[in-house]
Amino acid sequence: MNLLLIDDDEELAGMLAEYLRGEGFAVTALHDGVSGVEAALSGRYALVVLDVMMPGMNGIEALSRIRLHSRLPVLMLTAKGDDLDRILGLELGADDYVPKPCTPRELAARVRAILRRTQNAPETDAALAVGPLALYPHKRAASWEGRPLDLTSTEFSLLEILARQAGQVVGKGELSEAALGRPLVRFDRSIDVHMSSIRQKLGARPDGESWIQTVRGRGYLFVKE
Repeated sequence: MNLLLIDDDEELAGMLAEYLRGEGFAVTALHDGVSGVEAALSGRYALVVLDVMMPGMNGIEALSRIRLHSRLPVLMLTAKGDDLDRILGLELGADDYVPKPCTPRELAARVRAILRRTQNAPETDAALAVGPLALYPHKRAASWEGRPLDLTSTEFSLLEILARQAGQVVGKGELSEAALGRPLVRFDRSIDVHMSSIRQKLGARPDGESWIQTVRGRGYLFVKE
């Protein structure tokens, strides 16, 4: 599995790349945003690990350029406690984040979690249809009211979980475990940010309410007509 690591800290990038190679991944390490974006759009990689804090083109700008052309899974490396960059990255379409400093083992676990949900598609090509939503898990593609719906890998996973349990409340803990591959921790707003993005893409129901309802203290519910 080919991974692209983009981080201007050459020493850290070298250490992380060496560990990931030991875990069976083929890793290319680049150290600036411009060459990183070019490589990310080459079609050679299954996932990008992208540092936020880089001189010149930073990780946020690099992510936005990648998302203009590709839904390639992106895992952001963010400064510990920097909620602004974390939320902005998720809003721009990052699949998940790891706060720095992180251990190579934690990074490898997050990479595997993302790849599991993007690579292990079911063999059947049957559509999952709920109201105006149609999901095609085999292709990880979606449509809304018959038109293509552009979703990141994580957004697709979250929407699929909600659609399969349409009309039922799904807890944030379950969503985090199933879609992000990690337990929900206190003050982690990743699920909320992803849900906000999905809501914007779906638009409102005829009555003006959202297709995805927040059930306070419990989780989220996809409205079943």
